[in-house]
Amino acid sequence: MCKWRGAFCYLDLLMSPLAHMVGYDPKLASVLRNACMKDKTVIITTLNDAWAEPGSIFDLFLESFRLGNQTKKFLNHLVVITWDQKAHARCLALHKHCYQVETKGDNFTGEAFFMTADYLHMMWRRIEFLGTVLDMGYNFVFTDTDIMWLRDPFKQFYKDTDFQIACDFFNGNSYDLNNHPNGGFNYVKSNKRTILFYKFWFNSRNAYPKLHDQDVLNKIKKDSFVSNMKLKVRFLSTSYFGGFCQHAEDFNKVSTMHANCCVGLENKVNDLKILLEDWKKYVALPESKKNQSHPSWSVSCRTSFERAKQKKQKNKGRLRRALVVTV
Repeated sequence: MCKWRGAFCYLDLLMSPLAHMVGYDPKLASVLRNACMKDKTVIITTLNDAWAEPGSIFDLFLESFRLGNQTKKFLNHLVVITWDQKAHARCLALHKHCYQVETKGDNFTGEAFFMTADYLHMMWRRIEFLGTVLDMGYNFVFTDTDIMWLRDPFKQFYKDTDFQIACDFFNGNSYDLNNHPNGGFNYVKSNKRTILFYKFWFNSRNAYPKLHDQDVLNKIKKDSFVSNMKLKVRFLSTSYFGGFCQHAEDFNKVSTMHANCCVGLENKVNDLKILLEDWKKYVALPESKKNQSHPSWSVSCRTSFERAKQKKQKNKGRLRRALVVTV
């Protein structure tokens, strides 16, 4: 009998040994094995052609590791999952741990605009893939490519936690399920609870077909199925894991900065370049002045929502005029 909204009849099978007998791609197994830390932790990001173009997001992402405080070493443990051949070729030219995922005929090369069918499909394919990584016995830090790594984040992660995730907006209580999580950055340990949770999360897309993975997470985080599995969840403070929605204001504490609340590839690239310039100026300060100075971020990409709306309205106006001329 189905026990949850009639959608997950097979959940009892997920803990069966048969679920772990599926063969994994030996190429993926090799990439993960070569990239992992001693405790079988890898850092994972995903990349398509639009974000891999020279001078685009991927270049800035890699640069942040080189500019960050004690972050360059993490490049040895970074696995880049590519969605298309052009992104894969670009990855191989710049990085040593690249894996092209099977997309079964889908085309993920262009910019996937927020909430379009391509965007939703890509996000759910990502959740499915990350679940596979857990099933293979690897812990991971997943990071969107538009996140700049400025300090070692592992120093700020919570101990004895299964699933910890960054927030668009953090309310000050890391245990509070009312926080607003952002699926672009999380640290997940491989165990029976997280493996089952990711399968539950992925299959919950059927119950909420019009929502993306992050909104579905908000729907299921308080579900009795999740609470009953005793998943240990914590939310990461934006004081350390900030973004354009809610800045990490203290340059002496920040670990990562995310170009969230920012619409459009051009907007993200522009503001991430400004962010890295802000960071360079901070790093160049004498140690004695770093604690005394109070630098602030110059980025304000939240206005991109309004710019995107205006651009959409402008394009609609052009289309109407074109139709009038044609008629």
